[in-house]
Amino acid sequence: MRIFKQVFNFYIDGSIHVALSCYALVRMTQQMFQISTDEPMVYFVFFGTIVGYNFVKYEALVRAKKAQMRKELKAISVLSFLSLLAVGFYFLQLQRITQIVSVAVLILTLLYTLPFFSNRKNARNWAGLKIYIVALCWVGVTVVLPILNAEINITSDFYFKCIQQFILIFVLILIFEIIDLANDDPHLQTVPQQIGVKRTKILGLLLLIPFYFLEFLKPDFNQKQLIVNLILVSIIALFLLFANEKRSKYYTSFWVESIPIVWWLLLLFIQ
Repeated sequence: MRIFKQVFNFYIDGSIHVALSCYALVRMTQQMFQISTDEPMVYFVFFGTIVGYNFVKYEALVRAKKAQMRKELKAISVLSFLSLLAVGFYFLQLQRITQIVSVAVLILTLLYTLPFFSNRKNARNWAGLKIYIVALCWVGVTVVLPILNAEINITSDFYFKCIQQFILIFVLILIFEIIDLANDDPHLQTVPQQIGVKRTKILGLLLLIPFYFLEFLKPDFNQKQLIVNLILVSIIALFLLFANEKRSKYYTSFWVESIPIVWWLLLLFIQ
């Protein structure tokens, strides 16, 4: 049991689970736009998510020399290094425009993490910006990059998908912010800090309405997709309603981050 817990914690703390969530969203984008085979893209995103999230989570601790190199942290460092090599390998197989945009996303991630300006910390500490930066990064990685790499023509479907994905990530982050309310720096001005937990939940529920009905605006919307999205909206609503500061870290780091994976699997199953 102890070994299982260690492996599970490594799976979560090493960002493998969130990488699978990102992978699932890319697969959904490819399925929606009928992109047949683009394995370099999905593996670039998967390994890039591991590198990016581990960098964001552990860079500050390592730079400040506050983190002792425990066995788990050493293992995560090895995982991140191997993932970085994989990122480099798959990066070279992407289209030039995809490489350029992915570098732009990387710069945004660095801005989010590193203190570039002497009178400020990093962008993560800029009041109220965190949720928008993270949501934009996810949209860029899971929608924009796959479309660019497949050289698909930009249509209204693309913009609807970007808005829909942004709303999804935004609402999921709201759940994270509710859970982390007790530990977040008050200066972060997260949504729950600004408007309270109850109003944050109402905001999240209201945002799920356009998320669902955007599907009807697509020229060739799929009725099966509507069923899947209704199930998804119901699941997210329940997680949002039952979110509170006393929940275990696994409530978000495993269960909430599983939602994109469940969305993808439901779509595969119903089709």
